[in-house]
Amino acid sequence: MVKISGSAASGREKAYAYLRENVLTDPELQGRFLNEQELAADIGVSRTPVREALLLLVSDGLVELIPQRGAYVPVVTGREISELMELRGVLESHAAKLVIDEHRVPARQMQDTLQQQAQIPNNDDPEDAREFIRLDTLFHQQLIDAAGNELISRTYSKLHVRQILVGVAALFRTGGRRQAVCAEHQDILDALVAGDSARAKEAIDHHLAVTRDILLRT
Repeated sequence: MVKISGSAASGREKAYAYLRENVLTDPELQGRFLNEQELAADIGVSRTPVREALLLLVSDGLVELIPQRGAYVPVVTGREISELMELRGVLESHAAKLVIDEHRVPARQMQDTLQQQAQIPNNDDPEDAREFIRLDTLFHQQLIDAAGNELISRTYSKLHVRQILVGVAALFRTGGRRQAVCAEHQDILDALVAGDSARAKEAIDHHLAVTRDILLRT
């Protein structure tokens, strides 16, 4: 679980971060209503900051507020999965070309993240799966950030919750997917280090297409 501490964080910020990192990334909660009182107790705040955080998540498109029912976590649809992968492909391929052209490939950072990812136990523990996908997201975010475009970085970062959701789901739907993900990441990194933009784009597109197809088949 992500630990949130420090007096600087307001109750709303604590609630928002907790919901994004520990609640909305749980595939089991898709299609369910959230209990504000239970969430407030878990986070250690009153219900008001939880409600304020939920309103922020509504604006992010991650939660729906249903009158007289409460906060609902919508199911990620096949169309949203396809659109997510399409957007990621555009942003990551653009970033790959930029970092290659400008000799800013964050090779050491990405390799370190990949090594951490490969060391996550290959089991059915949801927390291990979530950590694996957190590192997966970090690997791609490091590429995006190296491009040096703050707007692109912020846009990509906002995809974080959906990426973890679909990523965790993909891990549990296909045996051996973790090893395959690490191999696909290594292909992307090798192409970046080699300075081959076309090969990097091909590796990125393949990686995203495999994940998309796994999710859409099931």
